[in-house]
Amino acid sequence: MKLTDIITTFQETFRTTDTPEIFFAPGRINLIGEHTDYNGGHVFPASISYGTFALAAKRDDQNVRFFSMNFPDSGVKDSSLADLSYRTSDDWANFPKGMIHHMIMAGHTIDTGLDILYYGNIPNSSGLSSSASIEMVTGVLLENMFELTIPRMDLVRIGQKVENEYIGVQSGIMDQFAVGMGKKDQAMLLDCETLEYHYASLVLDKHAIIIMNTNKNRTLGDSKYNERRAQCEQAVADLSKELDIKKLGDVTPAQFETHQSAIEDATIRKRARHVIDENARTIQAHSLLEKGDLAGFGELMNASHVSLQKDYEVTGPELDTIVGAAWKQPGVIGARMTGAGFGGCAIAIVEKDQIDVFQENVHSIYQEKIGYAPTFYIASIGDGAKKIEHLEKAFE
Repeated sequence: MKLTDIITTFQETFRTTDTPEIFFAPGRINLIGEHTDYNGGHVFPASISYGTFALAAKRDDQNVRFFSMNFPDSGVKDSSLADLSYRTSDDWANFPKGMIHHMIMAGHTIDTGLDILYYGNIPNSSGLSSSASIEMVTGVLLENMFELTIPRMDLVRIGQKVENEYIGVQSGIMDQFAVGMGKKDQAMLLDCETLEYHYASLVLDKHAIIIMNTNKNRTLGDSKYNERRAQCEQAVADLSKELDIKKLGDVTPAQFETHQSAIEDATIRKRARHVIDENARTIQAHSLLEKGDLAGFGELMNASHVSLQKDYEVTGPELDTIVGAAWKQPGVIGARMTGAGFGGCAIAIVEKDQIDVFQENVHSIYQEKIGYAPTFYIASIGDGAKKIEHLEKAFE
């Protein structure tokens, strides 16, 4: 897809000759630190080269019109600044509507309507945060077009509020943070409790990040997610009889080894073990990357997947098959599932001169065992949400 084609679609859809302003927000991968966010632990995400473009022009009335090239059959979604309430029929457009609503609620002046077209190249239902990408590209768009001054972390918090209060999904802040705060060739260590963060260089001169989409839609339903959260809360209640803690993120692996018997239920003990060990792996991962130890980082990725498979039990045959196949290939530094689990994507760090062999072999193994093909994406680590100033650089 060429950006000039997207501009043409904008002009045809909204019947205008105006040249729109152009914005972009990436998707994200979580390199390590899974299911630690809602336990007050650390995550280690990075923004990627795939994401969402938003093209926009101001109107001379109060109407707001949304169109997505990813869902063309849905047509143009119409709304108004006077009524930005959630409507089920608006489907995907509730995400940008929610951003406009919550930015106005935060006291920012948005006084004219807009025509906005969205185009995303993030695979649907892949767990790479397409919703956060839409939210943050809308936030940056509004910030620029209405000349607002908003600290980026405030914009990140507004995005999370849209998910929690407007959409009704009780997710953490990692997705909006990674999409909004990303930097080229930098991963980010985020303390989900304090929101303190640190960047770590991840320049992959001889390696690439391969996103492996299982093409099994994520089926981590509310029941499973809520079950894991409840199990973690029970683990905290049990451990707090012997330790002064409020969340699993407060517990070190050494403390857990000493006090794990306080958790009577074996399954709950396994859930706690994953969260506590994963949190420690995430902190260690930042330290290793600061030293340039990519091999050590890869070993932590592998250990993370095993923990998610054996202790947290959120992988499933598709993710285990694709990661297991990746581990066997030459030039692979490390591989693991990424995201909530039960489908979606895994990631691998692979030597660039082995990419073709890697994709061919993993594709063959996965299709033979699962019965359908995976999809591969070669991703680089790019900047967070921003305005596109130079059209020729838009797809770099």
